[in-house]
Amino acid sequence: MLDNPIPIRIKAARQKANISQKELGIRIGMDINSASSRMNHYEKGRHTPDIQTLKKIADELNVPLVYLFCESDVIAELNCKIHQLSVDDQKQLLESLNNSDKNK
Repeated sequence: MLDNPIPIRIKAARQKANISQKELGIRIGMDINSASSRMNHYEKGRHTPDIQTLKKIADELNVPLVYLFCESDVIAELNCKIHQLSVDDQKQLLESLNNSDKNK
């Protein structure tokens, strides 16, 4: 069985954003007195946040929600890069990928 990628992804995105566990917790609406502890539990995999909390975390860290579920580092990074593209560029990328599939 594979390890749960959520704790790994939360920690990686938080560290990349250069914010503390407590700060992230507060930014997503947690009580100031429990924010650090709750985020620590999420990052250690002791507890898994519900989907609404995961969405808040992803939004605050400017990563797509799907990033938190990626088991592969490559797929996780690709999702972040795609997330940063404009909708038009995302459509163009999809069209390009679809065309490359047809040429195989």
